[in-house]
Amino acid sequence: MKRKLLLALLAIICVPLLWSCARDYVTGKSTFSLMSESQEVALGREADPQILAEYGAYDDAALTAYVSGIGQEIARVCHRPNLEYNFRVVDSPVVNAFALPGGYVYFTRGILAHFNSEDELAGVMGHEIGHVVARHGAEQQTRVQLATLGLGLGSIISEDFQKISGALQTGVSLLFLKYGRSQESESDKLGADYSTRLGYDAHQMAGFFRTIARLSEGSGQQIPTFLSTHPDPGQREVRVGQLASEFQTKGPYTPKKTDRSDYLRRIDGVVYGDDPRKGFVENNMFYHPELRFQFPVPQKWIVVNSAQQVQIINPEKNAGVQMSLGEGKTPAAAADAFISGAQATVLRRENKRVNGMAAVLLESNVQSQNNVLQVLSYFIQKEQYLYVFHGYTTVALFKNYAGAFEHVMAGFDHLRNQAALTKKPYRVRIERARQGADLATVLRSFKMKEEMLNELSILNGIKLEERLQTGSMVKIVRE
Repeated sequence: MKRKLLLALLAIICVPLLWSCARDYVTGKSTFSLMSESQEVALGREADPQILAEYGAYDDAALTAYVSGIGQEIARVCHRPNLEYNFRVVDSPVVNAFALPGGYVYFTRGILAHFNSEDELAGVMGHEIGHVVARHGAEQQTRVQLATLGLGLGSIISEDFQKISGALQTGVSLLFLKYGRSQESESDKLGADYSTRLGYDAHQMAGFFRTIARLSEGSGQQIPTFLSTHPDPGQREVRVGQLASEFQTKGPYTPKKTDRSDYLRRIDGVVYGDDPRKGFVENNMFYHPELRFQFPVPQKWIVVNSAQQVQIINPEKNAGVQMSLGEGKTPAAAADAFISGAQATVLRRENKRVNGMAAVLLESNVQSQNNVLQVLSYFIQKEQYLYVFHGYTTVALFKNYAGAFEHVMAGFDHLRNQAALTKKPYRVRIERARQGADLATVLRSFKMKEEMLNELSILNGIKLEERLQTGSMVKIVRE
C-alpha cells in the first residue's frame, strides 16, 4: 500500500517537470503545452508520408500547385508566417480538409470538387491554417500524452480499432484527434480574418457550411472535421458571416477580383466519387481492377476504401470488416503474428481453401479497453500477396454478424467480372447552360439522370429551382 502511494506521489511530482510553456501566436501570451515547436514540426514531418501512404496523393500537379499557391499566400499573412507550410491534395472522394501539427495541410479532391469559388477554398484554407497557428493539433496531442501519464483524461483513439489493426502509425492516429468547439470557433475566426486580409470574401466561406450541411443530410456522408463539433451548421454560417462583415469593415479591405469561372476551369476533369481503378462497389460486390480481386459486400453496409485498407461498417456501426494486405510469407505466419500482436485468445483455427487459394480461418477473442471483441479472421494467399480480413464486434453480438463476416471473407475471389477492368472514373465536367432555365432543366439538357439531380444541385452549391442565365457555367458528372 505504501509503495502504491509512493508511486502515485512520484507521478504527481514528476508530471509538472514535463510541462513547458509555449507561445500563443494569436494573443502573444504563454500557454501550457507538453510539446515544443520543434517537436510539433517533427510530428507533422513524421506523419506526412504516413497520411500520403494511407490516402494517396491526387495525381494532378497543376491542381496541387494551385491549392498550394493559395495556401502559401494565406500563410504569409497569418500569425505564424515563419513556419514552413506544406499543402497536399489527397486522392479521396470524402469532402474534407484537415491540418496536422507543424504546418501540414490536406485537401481532398472531394472537397475541391464541391467548392464553387476560390473564395470558398481560401476561407477553408484559412480555417485549417488557423488550427496550425493556434497549435490546436499540439494541444490535442498534449491531451493524449496526459492521458498516458494517468491523469484520467481518457483516450481519444478508438482502442477497438487499434486492437484489431495493430498499433496505429502516428499520421493515422492524428486523424482521430477531435477539436473542441472553442478551437473550431477560433479557427473559423482566423479563417475569416486571413482570407479577408487577402481580399477574399469570407461570406462565401460561411455559405460553404450550407453546402456541407446539405451534403451530409442528403447523402449520409460523414461531416468533415471542421464541422464535426458543431451540431448546427446554420448557426455557424451566421456567425462566420458576421465575422466576414466585421473584418471587411474593420481594416483596409480591397476585394480581390476572383472569377468563379476560373476556379471551375481548374477543377474541370477532377475525379468524382470512388476511382474504380483503386476499387469500387457495384451490385453489392467490391472490385479491385489493379489487384484483380473481388468480394461481396452485405447490403446497406458502408464501404470506406483507402490506399491501404478497405473498411466495411454495418448501418448500426457496431460491427465491421477490415481488409488489408498482410505481412508474412504464409497465411499461417500471418495468423500467428496477429495472435501475438493482438494478444488474441484463439477459439477456433482451421486451414482452408477459398476459391482455390490457401487460407487460414481464425476465430478469437481480443480484449479492448471497453469490450471483449469476438473476431473472425481470414488470411488468404493470392499469388504474391497475402490478404487479411478481420470481422469484429462484441461477444454478445457476434452470432448476429458471423454470417455476414463469413459471406464477405469466403466470397473473396479472383476478379471474375472482366467489365470491371475497363470501368472508368466519373469526373466533374464544366458545361455552359444552353438556355436560361432553372438548374434542374439545365441538368436534364445534359442528360443527367433524375436520381443524380439533387446530388448535382449540392455539387453546384445552388437549389434545383434557382435560375441560370444562358452561358452560365454548371458542373455535371460523367465518365
